Amino acid sequence: MIETARLILDKGKLSDYKDMYENVWRHEKCARYMYWSVTQSEEDALARMERTIEFQKKHDTFTVYDKASMKAIGFAGFEKVSDDTYEECGICISPSYQNKGYGKEILNSLIDYCKNSYNIKHFIYTSREENTASIRLAESCGFRYFSSEKKIDTRDNKEYKMLKFIRDV
Repeated sequence: MIETARLILDKGKLSDYKDMYENVWRHEKCARYMYWSVTQSEEDALARMERTIEFQKKHDTFTVYDKASMKAIGFAGFEKVSDDTYEECGICISPSYQNKGYGKEILNSLIDYCKNSYNIKHFIYTSREENTASIRLAESCGFRYFSSEKKIDTRDNKEYKMLKFIRDV
């Protein structure tokens, strides 16, 4: 578990499926730059939450909770790249919480956690080239651009550019 001033990042619970559906999974705005498609119903959200729980058991990924309401409002995670470098593997929050500093709070908490738990030297952040809000987040957290790579979106087979940013910690 990771705790910040306004958030808790923890493993998801089955009961989170309605919050995740309402706050994240049903919104095209959330899915647009991610590797998943919009969830169409609460029933689909329940099945998705079951898969999420199983995935979180084996990965350093978390459900993000608003501390004040304890509602699930997003997800975030990281993965090991090398002994001294970790990388975020997706940050997504409810449209209701966007542009209010929550992304920065999440990203900085992941970096701090990795620094304190794994004694890392570098943290990598990625963003699609057209995701200007994500690029602003990287820059506001002290990341610098270091490379890009062309990728194919499996949902529509369209090519996009993934930008990579790095920060020394």
